[in-house]
Amino acid sequence: MGARQFVFGYGSLAGGGAGRPSRLHGSRRVWGVAMDNRVAIAGYKVYLRADGSRPAVFVAFLDVVDEPGAATDGVLLEVDDEALAALDERERNYARVDVTAAVDGAAGGTVWVYRGTGAGRERLRRGIAEGIAVVARAYLETVRAGYARAGIGDGAEPGELPVMDLERIDLPA
Repeated sequence: MGARQFVFGYGSLAGGGAGRPSRLHGSRRVWGVAMDNRVAIAGYKVYLRADGSRPAVFVAFLDVVDEPGAATDGVLLEVDDEALAALDERERNYARVDVTAAVDGAAGGTVWVYRGTGAGRERLRRGIAEGIAVVARAYLETVRAGYARAGIGDGAEPGELPVMDLERIDLPA
């Protein structure tokens, strides 16, 4: 068996109810990336309204950005190579980065975090500029519930981004 590995979850990964509370130093959590719901990508996802229609919006997700002196609460999730490969596939708006030295409680393992890619961040900028960036209520509630279970902070506040009732639909490959 290889060295222990962890993922620092600060968004939906923190919502799964697993992991232990931790803190990532030198980073601040923001609504930082988005997917363009107008585009259907095989093997990815789209979001639908209750009536089955697909709104022309950019759906925003949490991100972490470098900020000296800041810290982000989240959870450490132990993972193996197979789980990391699955997360790399799932987290299309993010790149996996080694943050071991900046995380409390790494305890002899490598800690990874998923940080927004330039393309994911640009999609959110476009969505905000066009006035069509939103947060999916189910995503927001998942994050808040995970933070509450872990006893760390309030989850997430969408700020100026409107919250929309949307159902996530995973698309076949």
